[in-house]
Amino acid sequence: MKNVLIVEDNQEIASLISMHLSDSGCQAVISSDGLSALEQTEKNHFDLVILDLMLPKLDGLDVCRRIRKQANYTPILMLTSKSSELDRVLGLEVGADDYVTKPFSIRELLARVKSQFRRAEATLTSDATDTTISFGELAINAQQRRVSLAERNIDLTAKEFDLLYKFAQNPGRVYSRTQLLDSVWGYGHEGYEHTVNSHINRLRSKIESKPAQPSYILTVWGVGYKFNNKL
Repeated sequence: MKNVLIVEDNQEIASLISMHLSDSGCQAVISSDGLSALEQTEKNHFDLVILDLMLPKLDGLDVCRRIRKQANYTPILMLTSKSSELDRVLGLEVGADDYVTKPFSIRELLARVKSQFRRAEATLTSDATDTTISFGELAINAQQRRVSLAERNIDLTAKEFDLLYKFAQNPGRVYSRTQLLDSVWGYGHEGYEHTVNSHINRLRSKIESKPAQPSYILTVWGVGYKFNNKL
């Protein structure tokens, strides 16, 4: 049974989501504000967090940031009543895995929930063996989600790690920004290719000795990015 934390201050919406999740075989816990949600994530394990953007005490973006600072890689599905591109992009950039804009259909929400469960299970399957991928001084341990450079640990966000691991699994393969959005963030993010750019830039600043002249993640002009297979 999957455990889901619903962070929503509208009791009717929270109860509706909880009821449908229960019908789908999930166990749901409801938090009505950001601070109580953080307490729940610190005390309990969840397979998914459904997180409203507008919350009392602490808003959804801050909750998402703090969850990721805990090195908590639980998938986060953000709910927002705002339709501006900025709100959606901010949610993705602070570590949300997907978003649904209110008003939404329950069918759409459940499809997004199931998508996150499938992606998490696929990751667990691929990371079943405790193997480390190494390229020069860069080492990536998938199971422990640890990255080191010259034996020094590198602190990456969940999405930065997912991007790096995606590249390292297929060195030399060129990925377009749209392909990276689909495989790392999931579906539903068409038009947000600049989100990939900002994550790549932050990732380079952490693993490259000269971010402006990268050795690991290379730009393929007019196409996208690839991991250097000639290290």
